[in-house]
Amino acid sequence: MSASLLSTSQGRTMVLTLSNPGHRNALSPEIYAAGVEALSVAESNPEVRSVVITGEGSLFSAGGNLERLQSNRHKDPSFQAQSIEGLHNWIETIRTFPKPVIAAVEGAAAGAGFSLALACDFIVAANNAVFVMAYSNIALSPDGGGSWSLARSLPRQLANELLMCGERIGAQRLQELGIVNRITSVGDALGEAILLADKLNARAPNALTSIKELINEAPLAALNQQLALERDHFVTNLHHVNAGIGISAFLAKQTPKFE
Repeated sequence: MSASLLSTSQGRTMVLTLSNPGHRNALSPEIYAAGVEALSVAESNPEVRSVVITGEGSLFSAGGNLERLQSNRHKDPSFQAQSIEGLHNWIETIRTFPKPVIAAVEGAAAGAGFSLALACDFIVAANNAVFVMAYSNIALSPDGGGSWSLARSLPRQLANELLMCGERIGAQRLQELGIVNRITSVGDALGEAILLADKLNARAPNALTSIKELINEAPLAALNQQLALERDHFVTNLHHVNAGIGISAFLAKQTPKFE
């Protein structure tokens, strides 16, 4: 069976499932392109408030297809560069997507699969989930923004350990390090991710979009730049219809229903 990205809906959440059963849900250019297209559709659809990315069956993704990579070694280097650009386009799309994206991880998230999970806004992982940046094990360096994400999430020495040693790290340890948000029993990661998505879906989408943008900008912004950005977002959101709904509901001790 060929690699594909399956799209389904659960309430106001779009669920994207990595499906490549013959290669442990390995990623491929077809999946990258489908991911970008799916998020483009979700961005323009007001009925979609959040997205969950998961893997088919008992694992998330083994990352790259090594057979395909071996074959690409005999082609012009531009061929592999183009493939990686497809992956990176999807990663950038996830990071800039104006709605929450949640990774639901069962089993292994390796290489680019780990990078993909790191690109999401939240990670929900089963207690058997194992994450590994296995690139150096086969004399490769990371892609998919893995080095970017880990360097911003962890001390330099620990990021070096994960990337250079290529050793596995469990979901519990990643939660202790602040990378995994929630841990579930085996088989429950998707269900817990949907519950988290439902909680997010009940909040004002314009406010969540602002928060995601502010968090993305903060690491590289000077304080005065971030303060100005916060001011602009706050004023815009205060004059959005949802602020009226939220403030009125709070004062009346009611549950708000945001647009």
